[in-house]
Amino acid sequence: MTLTTDAVRMAAISAEPLDLDAHLRAVDDSRMGAVTTFVGRVRDHDPDAATAVVALEYSAHPDAEPALARLAAAAIGATGALVAVSHRVGTLRVGDAAVVIAVASAHRAEAFAVCRTLIETIKTDLPVWKRQVESDGTATWLGLGG
Repeated sequence: MTLTTDAVRMAAISAEPLDLDAHLRAVDDSRMGAVTTFVGRVRDHDPDAATAVVALEYSAHPDAEPALARLAAAAIGATGALVAVSHRVGTLRVGDAAVVIAVASAHRAEAFAVCRTLIETIKTDLPVWKRQVESDGTATWLGLGG
């Protein structure tokens, strides 16, 4: 797990199940009046899948964890927010959490904005890739190239 600054409390790539409560504890601060969370879960369908989705297999570049910390710091900018963020790798089943973000800030607008910015840049800039597995055995790589 990468801990980079006072503002980025956690930035981790993990093969273990993600713990929302650990993220909330990481951003707990009496100066902050708002906390937002985002949990991205594996769903059982995809518009391009012919059959039900049964799993996603995530893999990450060795530099993904420091990249995640940089993305979190960039999303925070000058807001004064605190962030804890993790992305899971390995085989995840339907319902498993793939991404967890907790953001604390003095006011709700900043918390929501930082959380939204961070998940959007994770989707486009984090060097993590997924292979979608369908119930008929079809497997497709998704998200290659950002």
